Amino acid sequence: QVRLVESGGGSVQTGGSLRLSCAASLFTYRKFAMGWFREAPGKTREGVAAVECDGGTRYRDSVKGRFTISKDSSKNTLYLQMNSLEPEDTAMYYCAAVRPPNCPTWWYVWGDYDYWGQGTQVTVSS
Repeated sequence: QVRLVESGGGSVQTGGSLRLSCAASLFTYRKFAMGWFREAPGKTREGVAAVECDGGTRYRDSVKGRFTISKDSSKNTLYLQMNSLEPEDTAMYYCAAVRPPNCPTWWYVWGDYDYWGQGTQVTVSS
């Protein structure tokens, strides 16, 4: 059974940093595509960053240069290092995964991911 558990959210001021973690219980962890999505009140869920099946990393434009996604295969954990946080980054952040061969064509399409965590709240105050 695939299980994803996020942690690391919290409240910070503009310019602060947080590191989100997603602990994954995945037998074939290394082969999965995994991503971070976020959903703010009144807005649709959007892709933040992803590691694709081939290992490539992708970011939405608004977080490029500020966020870094990474995997620690020894710990079966996906990370999202978030620096220079802005109030617009306030949202519930979710970890998601999908097993090959169902690798997403477009990494940011949340409907293409099969497994989801419960989310961790990130709040950035001005």
